[in-house]
Amino acid sequence: MAAASVQKTDFRDAMAKLGAAVNIITTDGVAGRAGFTASAVCSVTDEPPTLLVCLNRNASVYDAVTRNGALCVNVLHGQHKTLSGMFGGKTPMAERFEAARWRTAVTGSPVLDDATVSFDCRIVSRAPVGTHDVLFCEVLAIDTCAHTGGLVYFDRRYHELSVIAA
Repeated sequence: MAAASVQKTDFRDAMAKLGAAVNIITTDGVAGRAGFTASAVCSVTDEPPTLLVCLNRNASVYDAVTRNGALCVNVLHGQHKTLSGMFGGKTPMAERFEAARWRTAVTGSPVLDDATVSFDCRIVSRAPVGTHDVLFCEVLAIDTCAHTGGLVYFDRRYHELSVIAA
């Protein structure tokens, strides 16, 4: 039985209907400081605590992330829409980092001061799939902020989430 063929544009249109948290992934180390916006992030297991991050091998940050071997997943909230756009576009790397306040994580990766939560990770393995590498990242430290909102990307637009007190 032949497999059905799904067109790239049909797949992208369908994926636009899958809402996802917006994150800024950062790294620093021997290959330099870099960061990018990503929604392809999810939990893998809690023992050991591990996330996966998908990264296009043609991305300008690819070498820095993979050579540094560490990254921080900074989960964004509604006030980070502009910052997300900067890290997701063609803004020069230095300008991206100048637009917010950062501190240094255990791995040396930049942690966004007011991220909803930040996961400081070391990359423990990676698997190539199509145009991307799936990075498996062991969480070494977690930093949370008092901010209770979130930012998701759905239907090619940002949407703010907020917690309503019961």
